[in-house]
Amino acid sequence: METRMSLISAMQETQHLSLSQEKGQSPANGNREQFDSDEGSSIEETDFNWDEYLEETGASAAPHTSFRHVEISLQSSFQPGMKLEVANKNNPDTYWVATIITTCGQLLLLRYCGYGDDRRADFWCDVMTADLHPVGWCTQNNKVLMPPDAIKEKYTDWTAFLIHDLTGSRTAPANLLEGPLRGKNPVDLITVDSLIELQDSQNPFQYWIVSVVENVGGRLRLRYVGLEETESYDQWLFYLDCRLRPVGWCQENKYRMDPPAEIYSLKNISEWKCALEKSLNDAAKFPLPMEVFKDHADLRSHFFTVGMKLEVVDMREPFNICPASVTKVFNNHYLQVTIDDLRPEPSKISILCHADSLGILPVQWCLKNGVNLTPPKGYSGQDFDWADYQKQCGAEAAPHFCFRNTSFSRGFTKNMKLEAVNPRNPAEICVASITSVKGRLMWLHLEGLQMPAPEYIVDVESMDVFPVGWCEANAYNLTPPHKAVLRKKRKIAVVQPEKHRLPSAVPVEKIPHDLCPVPQPDTTGTVNGRYCCPQLFINHRCFSGPYLNKGRIAELPQSVGPGKCVLVLKEVLSMVINAAYKPGSVLRELQLVEDPQWNFQEETLKAKYRGKTYRATVKIVRTSDQVADFCRRVCAKLECCPNLFSPVLVAEVCPENCSIHTKTKYTYYYGKRKKIIKPPIGENNNMKSGHIKPARRRKRRKSIFVQKKRRSSAVDFNAAGSAEESEEEEPDAMEDETGSEETSSELRDDQTDTSSAEVPSARPRRSVTLRSSTESDRPAPIERARRSRKTQCLSSPEGEKCAQVKEEIKQEEEEKLILDSNPLEWSVTDVVRFIKLTDCAPLAKIFQEQDIDGQALLLLTLPTVQECMELKLGPAIKLCHQIERVKVAFYAQYAT
Repeated sequence: METRMSLISAMQETQHLSLSQEKGQSPANGNREQFDSDEGSSIEETDFNWDEYLEETGASAAPHTSFRHVEISLQSSFQPGMKLEVANKNNPDTYWVATIITTCGQLLLLRYCGYGDDRRADFWCDVMTADLHPVGWCTQNNKVLMPPDAIKEKYTDWTAFLIHDLTGSRTAPANLLEGPLRGKNPVDLITVDSLIELQDSQNPFQYWIVSVVENVGGRLRLRYVGLEETESYDQWLFYLDCRLRPVGWCQENKYRMDPPAEIYSLKNISEWKCALEKSLNDAAKFPLPMEVFKDHADLRSHFFTVGMKLEVVDMREPFNICPASVTKVFNNHYLQVTIDDLRPEPSKISILCHADSLGILPVQWCLKNGVNLTPPKGYSGQDFDWADYQKQCGAEAAPHFCFRNTSFSRGFTKNMKLEAVNPRNPAEICVASITSVKGRLMWLHLEGLQMPAPEYIVDVESMDVFPVGWCEANAYNLTPPHKAVLRKKRKIAVVQPEKHRLPSAVPVEKIPHDLCPVPQPDTTGTVNGRYCCPQLFINHRCFSGPYLNKGRIAELPQSVGPGKCVLVLKEVLSMVINAAYKPGSVLRELQLVEDPQWNFQEETLKAKYRGKTYRATVKIVRTSDQVADFCRRVCAKLECCPNLFSPVLVAEVCPENCSIHTKTKYTYYYGKRKKIIKPPIGENNNMKSGHIKPARRRKRRKSIFVQKKRRSSAVDFNAAGSAEESEEEEPDAMEDETGSEETSSELRDDQTDTSSAEVPSARPRRSVTLRSSTESDRPAPIERARRSRKTQCLSSPEGEKCAQVKEEIKQEEEEKLILDSNPLEWSVTDVVRFIKLTDCAPLAKIFQEQDIDGQALLLLTLPTVQECMELKLGPAIKLCHQIERVKVAFYAQYAT
């Protein structure tokens, strides 16, 4: 489409605009309104600036989540649950069936069939580069289908397993895995000259084929086949409109294929027939993929009968709400609604409707919502009254259950800004303000129209409204307000002062790269560069800190962006939250990241944990020059390497040298510049006999520790290694870290007073606190255990029980482990090497992924192992037995 130039006088921006001699024509459906400039003034190219306009008006942008059709248009063509065949990672010559777990753009998270609910082997792959194929490809191409080595022994008959697993499942479409359509989303699959069947506006059983002239982010400009030489009858519809069907659908359902009545007389019958045959042949050669229609909603049955009364918005002139009647019922899906006209020669305005049609309302809706109802033309009374009118007509009102939810507002509120289609010129999209919201209807004022127009009524689920920035993201012209703040395109770089308002979310994937250059330090003042975030890299080799699971970080895409700052950063933060041991904890920490000098926008982020969903408002910067600082602040808050996610790509060695750190040895807070001095091992470890405090008092002490943690940024250790976070979240959703007791006295005996210093947590999913030196007079665990057993023997009336205890002690001494080095000095590699030498060798990978070194190993307890490593009770007990052996050896060899 030709780009329209808006002309405006630089000297008289705020004055009345005179007519320009040049007029831009719209590509379809009428003349496009234009901006004007005074003659004799210097002409400069101008461009509307949403950010400055929002700041000048003090308005806010409608949240992008309110535009459901735009959200759907950004989804991938691949759906969770789809099956495909993918090369084995360890043996690329063989393949196995995998399930799509989730999608992120062109990235797919896959899980090999056979792993069940075990997500530890999930892996990401790029659909554009990975060796992916539809189910059945191996059989057709004589390729070997073999399960991964890790699960090869899980089933004896893999053929029977696959037959059972694939029954009723859906395979990923072959055309999206291979060829020119590979990896494209549904909107991108609709190309110019694609052919679609369009339902007639009055007859639901009549269709005609249209060709796509233009695709603007899923909003299609359609032209009837046979009328290629004229654009006068072009129509604009969003691709999710229920009137659109794939070619062949009409014939399959035995409907009529005829041109609409308004164009039928423009050609003779033979010409229409010839055009139809040609289009059917072209559609057969280049069919539109069925994935385009996968999100089309199925129509539900209606309960209307002929003669019922209702209120309706006249979609041809959507400025009034009028009384109307059901004049025809086609079937259980479609009906005809006609606006009432009582004149002797009425002008019948009929609308084809279904149960979920926009703009149909129950009787008395206007009265209940304080909205003016326009009486029927020819109505003789002064004030319209539904009761009198129904008696006069002898008709009944359509019951409320016939209508969809009439109070659903989708988050739209008065004075919000958005972009909306001009109903009198569908090719034009204007800046719009919401002047009122009543139930599911809102009234819009279109800015920038040459001829003033009344506020028009639109449903909150209309596909003719779009979020702020949608036109810019899709390179489509937006009609700005007459007295809008306009940004002049200068050749000389000008440093602009920071603004404090930003357009709402714009789809990252839809922002053209040429409109979004990576911002450079020398700010040019151009809006696109200023609010465009550079590519952010997820450097999974960097230290992940106590909150984030290193294994999940490794599964994230390598980079996100470029795109709008708010969108890119929101996507990154969402990934970080999902990669956390406890997403609620990370969400709470992100709430605290702020700077009064930031040009920020508040966005709602959510986290899911243990079946609960938490939401919080987080401040996100809006300008590219603050992105790097924002990333560092977030990393500092999460106590991870400042390059974990940043504009800097870390290839091998991180500039911060974070690879030398582990969960417990990372004692330098980035950004805070705070050194934490660690006292020598055993400094406060006086193994004196003492009194063991009851569990109830210990719980009270833990609550105090947690409160201290919330007041400070330090993360503490508990020598007992017990969870300082509750096994169940509190009702306020965010405070999910509370005191927790160990489950038995045996667990309380497993305590290691290695240090009283505060250091980052060794177990990222739990906050732990080192026991202070005030309890240093407690007996050594082994001594206490033996003393306890001795007491039992003396007090027991039965000698057999005493003998049994002695036998247990003897068995423990036989299994005694001899250590070559102090486990407090073990690295992650040393821990993994030790685990591999035990009967828990399959769990060594978890220790590697979670960066568990020697100090962290000594802090592990049964509840910790079960939750952090997500192990069942049996394997967890077996692992804790090996950890107990290390603890006992440590006490015997190094703790004295």
